[in-house]
Amino acid sequence: MLRLFLGLLAIALFVGCSSKEEQSLMNSYAQKTQYHKHLQYTEKAELFEGEDSKVVVTATYLFTPNFKKKDKRPEKFIIGVTFDDPDASRLSFTKGNANYTLTLNNKSAKKVEKLALNDKRLKGISFVTEWGEYYEVTFPHVNGKRFALVLKHPKYGSKALHFAKVAKFVYTKKGF
Repeated sequence: MLRLFLGLLAIALFVGCSSKEEQSLMNSYAQKTQYHKHLQYTEKAELFEGEDSKVVVTATYLFTPNFKKKDKRPEKFIIGVTFDDPDASRLSFTKGNANYTLTLNNKSAKKVEKLALNDKRLKGISFVTEWGEYYEVTFPHVNGKRFALVLKHPKYGSKALHFAKVAKFVYTKKGF
């Protein structure tokens, strides 16, 4: 009888504690749903000189699924840039003579809009800091389901940030 009572008591304790935690987790997730959705489409790249970081770029793809076959919407990103060198040349979103360039599948941006730190578009974006610069960047439409945003510098090399219009786990590293 004592074993049965202790067993039921243990089960009641486990069920009672886990349901409170689960409810708290679900409430926290529900409040930050937009943040978590954007986080799935966020990538980060850094360029180094030796062991010193020169620039950090975070890019969040503002993708909303559209089930139309002929979807020709442009590709939009929120780009965050942090230069570790205060005298560094700024980033250019067009191919040209700038030190740092950012292109999507080797194409320049169609539209670039600098965002203030209090801009409502940055509210659900991860990795927003006071010392970063933020832009909403629009690139021409890409027909494929996956593409690369490439950060280049003539001295520090280049890094590709890979994005997909479908779940990224569908593609392997080899496929990108």
